[in-house]
Amino acid sequence: MAKSGKIINDPVHGFITVPAGLIQDIIDHPFFQRLRRIRQLGLTEMVYPGANHTRFHHALGAMHLMGLAIETLREKGHPISEEEEEAARIAILMHDIGHGPFSHALEHSILQDVPHEMLSLLFMQRLNFQYGNRLAMAIEIFQGRYHRPFFNQLVSGQLDLDRMDYLRRDCFFTGVVEGAISADRLLKMIDVHQGDLVIEEKAIYSVENFLSSRRLMYWQVYLHKTTVSAEEMLIQLMRRARQLMDSGMRLGMPPALLPFFEKHFGLQDFMAVDANLNAFSMLDDHDIWYCIKVWASHPDFVLSFLARGLMDRRLLKVSISSEPAGDENLGRLISAYSNEFGIGEEDARFLVFEKEVTNSAYISGGNSINVKFRDGRIFDVAEATDLPNIRAMATQVKKYIICQPKHISLQAS
Repeated sequence: MAKSGKIINDPVHGFITVPAGLIQDIIDHPFFQRLRRIRQLGLTEMVYPGANHTRFHHALGAMHLMGLAIETLREKGHPISEEEEEAARIAILMHDIGHGPFSHALEHSILQDVPHEMLSLLFMQRLNFQYGNRLAMAIEIFQGRYHRPFFNQLVSGQLDLDRMDYLRRDCFFTGVVEGAISADRLLKMIDVHQGDLVIEEKAIYSVENFLSSRRLMYWQVYLHKTTVSAEEMLIQLMRRARQLMDSGMRLGMPPALLPFFEKHFGLQDFMAVDANLNAFSMLDDHDIWYCIKVWASHPDFVLSFLARGLMDRRLLKVSISSEPAGDENLGRLISAYSNEFGIGEEDARFLVFEKEVTNSAYISGGNSINVKFRDGRIFDVAEATDLPNIRAMATQVKKYIICQPKHISLQAS
């Protein structure tokens, strides 16, 4: 007897229908279930305690929005087959399956040269083999090779369903209501022109709200100074652990994580052995928290300082500037903390460092948001409107963040 579909009560979108068959099988697969154990926003819950939602939640929400988008396009006369709909749903469902522990925070710490998009593709290819080539079209859509490009643009673009879901979901769980968007209205306004995704002219104000919300969420949530401090401490902790392991020291860590510290994987090295993907599929946030708890009592000062700080939320102090501190100023800070803690300056660099952060709500040209006017003309949204906000949001804003311990009062200047 065939399995029936399921209905999930999602706090953001309401009831989500999961079709029976291949999609349900993918969701039930251990590769996908791992996403339940990976937080969407990394360590952001140290700022917004409600931000404990997972990549699993987000993937289901994005899949739901894909269904709504396809319904809209069919209503506007664009033929979309059942096979294409299933493939598009699978492509967006699995777009983030390659994320490792703590999502973006550790993307280049566990595997330095293998981005999560490539890992997502590798997971899709593995499941495609397991399910008898039934994910072939989904993979083409994911890679942008399918002959109808609007499908890929719904998965990965500047007005894609990934962003529509995570903005709504992250607003909901952080409580930052100023970042809320009207995804329902945006989805009603999409169309296809010569194979590419466009937005109707009357949706320009909704697009402006979408871009404004994204910019606000970056400064207020994703790049919040406390979030940056916590995630940079985690990155420095992993760097220190790798340095100690490379020097021959043994550190306590889960067996699933150990191979990634014993060897530095390049992309080709990682892809050469099938077991590497299986090993990565066993990693989640719990493995990293295990390390943090164990390393908090390690005799190495830097390792224990960072681990204990993360456990007890004693985070590095953050100073923000529109200009870089400069090597001389940063060097004075490093020297002072080296003396304060009785450690070498190279060790102090794990505790005192500068990070550059950028925020671009919209990038004009290339994979742009195109507006379709009533007379059929197509324009980039930055050119199609007299709204100064959209043009302003096409400008990249750059800031420099200095992280340092709170023990002594020092400034970079």
